[in-house]
Amino acid sequence: MRTNLPDKPENCMVEVAMEILGGRWKLAIVYKLLLQGTHRFGELKREMTGITPRMLTRQLRELEEDGIVSRTVHREVPPRVDYALTETGRSLEEIVRLLDGWGRWYLDHRPGTSPSNPEQARQTADGPAGMR
Repeated sequence: MRTNLPDKPENCMVEVAMEILGGRWKLAIVYKLLLQGTHRFGELKREMTGITPRMLTRQLRELEEDGIVSRTVHREVPPRVDYALTETGRSLEEIVRLLDGWGRWYLDHRPGTSPSNPEQARQTADGPAGMR
């Protein structure tokens, strides 16, 4: 578990969350594991366009250190390593789904754009679910 997290009550807890989940790929990894369950390294690499093997390794290690992802090594030939969300990682489901909804809403409501789906625009006129 990371020891350099701010722990004083006056610190913004969003800063703590961002320290753990911040980075280009961490929430995408969590999202993938939430939707599709346990993955091998190669599966994650193939499904995440643009991430390098080195960066994926780094992000997975940090998520593992913070108790978000578990790493299971199977003693087989060839070796197999599985990555899955821990209970703490699964607790992010609602947050990740809200972020997914907000991202979809934002794409349809950016300044200078019109909604791609008029029915969806009516349903989300007040913002994404959970943010109204």
